[in-house]
Amino acid sequence: MKRNFQLDEINEVANEVLKNAPGKVLCLYGDMGVGKTTLVKALVKELGAVDMANSPTFGLVNEYSDENDNPLAYHFDFYRLNDEMEALDMGFEDYLNSDAWLFIEWPEKISSLLPEDAVRVFLNFIEETTRSIELNVS
Repeated sequence: MKRNFQLDEINEVANEVLKNAPGKVLCLYGDMGVGKTTLVKALVKELGAVDMANSPTFGLVNEYSDENDNPLAYHFDFYRLNDEMEALDMGFEDYLNSDAWLFIEWPEKISSLLPEDAVRVFLNFIEETTRSIELNVS
């Protein structure tokens, strides 16, 4: 999947990502402010989570569940991570073994911990309200 989109099309893009991703571990790459968290918010909404997504910058991870309190997704923001050991200490490997979706911002901070089948999602600025998105499997 590769396309340009307007920011007001983010829900449609999220739906396409969920349908086209060959796995449930999505690694989001892009500059600060490109819309990684905005995409995650739309992904969580499309999955039907009861909570609205927000950035887990200070807590490193947020969990989103369905109406029966079953985990649907985990959203990681590793921007402030100092080393991979911090991710291991928080139980990152346990999250990888869950059946939930994993949305990972700043995955380059934990590159050696990522599964081989992780889906790389690249977001880029085109214009003020236009972005490009591309999905790749490692």
